[in-house]
Amino acid sequence: MPGRTLEEHPTSLASDAGERTLHVGRDRPIRISSGHRLLHHDGKCSRPHGHNYEISVTVTGTLTEEGWVVDKGDVTSVVDEWDHRFLLESGDPLVRAFEQSGDGDAVVVLDHPPTAEVMAVVLERKLLERFGENVTDVSVEVAETSELCASF
Repeated sequence: MPGRTLEEHPTSLASDAGERTLHVGRDRPIRISSGHRLLHHDGKCSRPHGHNYEISVTVTGTLTEEGWVVDKGDVTSVVDEWDHRFLLESGDPLVRAFEQSGDGDAVVVLDHPPTAEVMAVVLERKLLERFGENVTDVSVEVAETSELCASF
């Protein structure tokens, strides 16, 4: 017996498809360049420096009426907010230095040290806030170097 076509199916595809997963950057990561420093670190990472981060995002949820879990552009727009910015921990004197120099808009202030691990958590939370109720899970992987990669 032949299967029914989508046009013959009585319910919408979005409600029928169950949970799906969208991968953004799995094979070609989203790349951003950002500076940071680890204020309370006893080593070279306490100095201002930068990285070319590679970020991959996995989003799980049900399909919207548009036929996707989320719009890829919504994922990349959140990640791009950190591109060519300096990530600093709240209380770092560099925050004020950036503001006094007129470059306050170049700083992203985090409540915790701007490690790859913290970046992954913060990006996941930002993405979850941006997405609709159809999204059930977001996972972010942040590669700071080819040797250091963090996910949550």
